[in-house]
Amino acid sequence: MEQFERRIMGKFTEKQAEKQIRQGARKITQSDLQKVLEKHSEILEIVSGDNPLRKFLEDVKLLFSLVNDYFKGTYREIPWWSIAAVVTALLYVLSPVDLIPDPIPIIGYVDDALIVGACLAMIENDLQNYKEWKMKNA
Repeated sequence: MEQFERRIMGKFTEKQAEKQIRQGARKITQSDLQKVLEKHSEILEIVSGDNPLRKFLEDVKLLFSLVNDYFKGTYREIPWWSIAAVVTALLYVLSPVDLIPDPIPIIGYVDDALIVGACLAMIENDLQNYKEWKMKNA
């Protein structure tokens, strides 16, 4: 199984994941933020499953918190682009139609995990600032 995962991931690189996020983020609207928040439980269920996304569970919870605080207007100290990147990644996880179809056991979520990981890397500084703000305002 690991060899198959590596072969698949060799075809979908971190650079391609970043490109996917950049392209998707350009198209994100306020209604997409709402959709992500409405699908919160569904996305968390996917990430909580027995698949490669599970290692990102706490990060995804933090991303939801960020989107929610941004949507409510309680935290706006972040560029729109970073919010759009997060929404893009979360919508990618939700979509069963992506590079590797999600119904394929375990392997179907490898590309989703790469997208989430790339998103976290791309917004690392903004996410750290949010964590600090969240701790101060808890």
